[in-house]
Amino acid sequence: MLGVAGLPGSGKTTFALDLVAALAERHGSGHVGHVPMDGFHLADAQLERLGLLDVKGAPETFDAEGYAALLARLRDDTADPVYGPGFERTLEQPVAAALVVLPAVRLVVTEGNYLLDRHPRWRTSRARLDAVWWVEVDEQLRQTRLVERHVEFGKTPEEARAWVERVDEANARAIRDRSDAPDLVVQAGPDGTLVGTEGCVGAAG
Repeated sequence: MLGVAGLPGSGKTTFALDLVAALAERHGSGHVGHVPMDGFHLADAQLERLGLLDVKGAPETFDAEGYAALLARLRDDTADPVYGPGFERTLEQPVAAALVVLPAVRLVVTEGNYLLDRHPRWRTSRARLDAVWWVEVDEQLRQTRLVERHVEFGKTPEEARAWVERVDEANARAIRDRSDAPDLVVQAGPDGTLVGTEGCVGAAG
C-alpha cells in the first residue's frame, strides 16, 4: 500500500488520481485501488457535538482509528471486497461504503494530510503502509488553491481567506512540525503533474 501525504492544497488527490489512472492504463483497472483518507472526516453532527465544527480538517476531526482499521483490512483480507467511506465535497460530508477495493487489486493508493504524523493515533496507519510519498508544491499556489476550493463549495472569498488563515494554515503548521520523513518527495507543477522527485523510494506493494 502506498500513501500520498502533503499539506492542505498541495495537490495530493490530483497526484494520487493521476497515478492510479497511469497504473490502471499500464496494468489494467483491476490492478490498483484508491482509498482517500477524506472518508474518515467526522460528520458535522459529531463535530458539533464535540465543539470542533469550526476547525474541520484538523487532526482531531478525523476517525484515525477507523482509518487504521480499514488499512488493516485491506492488508489482511485479500479474499473479499473491502468497502470504505468516501467524502462528498458538495455536501462536505463522509458517505459510508462509497468505495470498494476488490480482491484482484494488488496496489492500494491512499492519500491524506496526516499519514506521516508522529502522534500515536496516526502512527498505526503509517505502520500499515509500505511507503509514503510527500507532494510538495509552490506555497503561494497551495494557498490560492485552498481559497478557490472553499469558494467553489459555498464560502464567500472573504470567508474562504479567513478559513485558510485560521484553520488550514494552522493545520499546515502542525503537519510540518509533527511529520516524519517521507520515502520520496514529489515536486508537483501548477497542474498537478510531476516535475521532479527527491529522496529514497520504499517498497510499495
